[in-house]
Formats: sequence, C-alpha cells, structure tokens
Amino acid sequence: METDKKLLVGQEELEVVLNRLCRQLIENHEDFSSTVIIGLQPRGPMLANRIVTILRDTFKVPAPKLGYLDITFFRDDFRRRQQPIKANQTKIDFPVEDLHVVFVDDVLYTGRSVRAALDAIHSFGRPKTIELLCLIDRRFTRHLPIQPNYTGRQVDAIPSERVLVQWQEEGDSDSVFLVTHKENE
Repeated sequence: METDKKLLVGQEELEVVLNRLCRQLIENHEDFSSTVIIGLQPRGPMLANRIVTILRDTFKVPAPKLGYLDITFFRDDFRRRQQPIKANQTKIDFPVEDLHVVFVDDVLYTGRSVRAALDAIHSFGRPKTIELLCLIDRRFTRHLPIQPNYTGRQVDAIPSERVLVQWQEEGDSDSVFLVTHKENE
C-alpha cells in the first residue's frame, strides 16, 4: 500500500493562520480575565500551547489559564472498539464555573470528540459559554451538528483521507498534510 501525502498548509502559512486565530480570540475575549483555553486530548494541547504562547509573546495578552481535557471515556464509541483504549491525562487545575471556555483541537472531523468534551467539562463546573477553535475543519464529514467558532482552514476531504497536523515540538516542521492510502496495482 502506497501513501500519497499532499501539503495543505506549510510553515509560513500556518504562522499566519495561528496569528489570525489569536486576533479573533482577542477581539472576542479582550484580556482573557474570564476566559480559559482547554486543549482536547490527544492533539489539541499542542495547538492550545501554541495559541497561548502567541497571545502572550506576540500580542502581549496576559496568558489565559490553560488546561487539557481527556474525553476518552465520554466518547460514544469507546466501548465499540476491539482493542483497549488508553486514556490521556486531564490537567485542569481550576474551576470553569461561570467562565468562557474555548475548546481547542487540531482537526474537527465527525464532531464526536467535541460532543464528548461538552459532557466531560461539566466535571469542572458549569461554564458561562463554550466555543470551539480548530485548526482544520473537515466540514463535509460531520456526524453531529457541531461547528467551530474559529477556524484556521477548511478542508474538503473524503472519509478515506486523513488530515495530519505536524508540529515542530514533535520534531517535524509545522505543517498540515492530506494523506491518502492507495492500493498497489
């Protein structure tokens, strides 16, 4: 089986996209005094960390509270898998009661992760509002009526294609690829 990898977003464009997303957040949340950023495990924390760093270093916004939310056992499909699943770490050391929560994830696909996060966050209080920021919106593959408030880029991909986000913190360059597996003829 061959793999075809098409570059969707390169490092320079990704930097522009991240800065635009941060400007949109600032426009809606100003000083972030009543807003928290929550990265959805497993891939959201990388983007959430980057967003908070840009807000602090580039835009001189006091760093908002940052947390990571594991949604593994809140997913509606976790008992349907053949192999045992491994949970990620939740790290939210503050209540979210009456705060504005911004969920952050790298790719919005079916919407099931976000639905699970909506259930999971209530263990930490009742937020005033919840918004969704995603780097990539696979807009035509939704299973649930969930849409992002902030989108880096929309990608039209068929279900057999995969969107792969790479970060320099993982040893790669910042980039987004569309990956297609082809059968050998």
